[in-house]
Amino acid sequence: MERVFNFSAGPSMLPLPVLEKAQAELCSYEHSGMSVMEMSHRSRIYMDIYHHAESALRDVLEIPDSYAVLFLQGGATLQFSMISMNLAPRGATALYAVTGVFAKKAAAEGARWVNAVKVTDCGSEGFIPDLPADLPEDAVYLHITGNNTAYGTMYTSTPEHGKVPLVADWSSGILGSRIPVQDYDLIYAGAQKNMGIAGVTVVILKKELLERETDPLLPDLMNYRSLAKAESMINTPSTYGIYLLGLVCDWLKDLGGVDAMEAINRKKAGMLYDILDHSSLYQGFARRDSRSLTNVTFTLRQSELTESFLKGTESLGLIGLKGYRSIGGIRASIYNGMPVEGVETLADYMRRFEQNA
Repeated sequence: MERVFNFSAGPSMLPLPVLEKAQAELCSYEHSGMSVMEMSHRSRIYMDIYHHAESALRDVLEIPDSYAVLFLQGGATLQFSMISMNLAPRGATALYAVTGVFAKKAAAEGARWVNAVKVTDCGSEGFIPDLPADLPEDAVYLHITGNNTAYGTMYTSTPEHGKVPLVADWSSGILGSRIPVQDYDLIYAGAQKNMGIAGVTVVILKKELLERETDPLLPDLMNYRSLAKAESMINTPSTYGIYLLGLVCDWLKDLGGVDAMEAINRKKAGMLYDILDHSSLYQGFARRDSRSLTNVTFTLRQSELTESFLKGTESLGLIGLKGYRSIGGIRASIYNGMPVEGVETLADYMRRFEQNA
């Protein structure tokens, strides 16, 4: 069966070479007679896989030695709670830049533990606002969502945050463009968009944060310090997901690293944004200075044509293009695994559809 081009917001397409390598090793990894899915996570052969995945991720992201890397479960959503529970005493003030759907959810979950102060509160306006210049220095952290999948907006540079520790959800942008890890105190990301498959959540944090006192009732399985000491293996980790993450990082290194990937992603996004900028039918949602590299969102000025547009894409094997339910329209998620050919096919279709509308 021919592969389709999956433009959904996640889980996303995986690079074909990664799938093919995983397929070749599926039943017997390196002549072990076992699939990675069957191995004990405590075995020597699996620990080699685990350490390779961490090393490869450190390499492509240029993660300093002063940062710990955790491979956790529960998705980015669980981190909404774990961050506040690990970094803040109960009731302390934490700052949240609310710029989209998941930023709003992060603030709501954080508010169960901290005094969650919203320093920005937007998203549906389609842009990333500047942060206030007078952030309270006694805040325990500032949380941002680097890329907003629903609205197709993203931070194009690290925001000024004074002396307040900076925490970021980079689920939709990690490995897709250069993120200076040293600018952040903690970065977290679900793997199922740019790093692999659902089931793994990466947390990258300054080791000094592991020394913060935590509530004695905090379970070990939610305690960064305990998880770091156990190499993320207090319980059985997502073994196959970690293996695939390592393969994705290997593929990315062979491609030329994050900078090479960013150039490809800018080319892909540019094809679609160029059409939006010169169209009388399509209207881009995000403001130009806040446009995402990975989630291109737009509506049709004649909204009654949206269903017809989507039916036409499906006939070409272009799937997952329906926009987020709260804004409608179209969302093309063009993560690292989406080949240029898929975006070219979509761009050609958009031009033909407009001509015939």
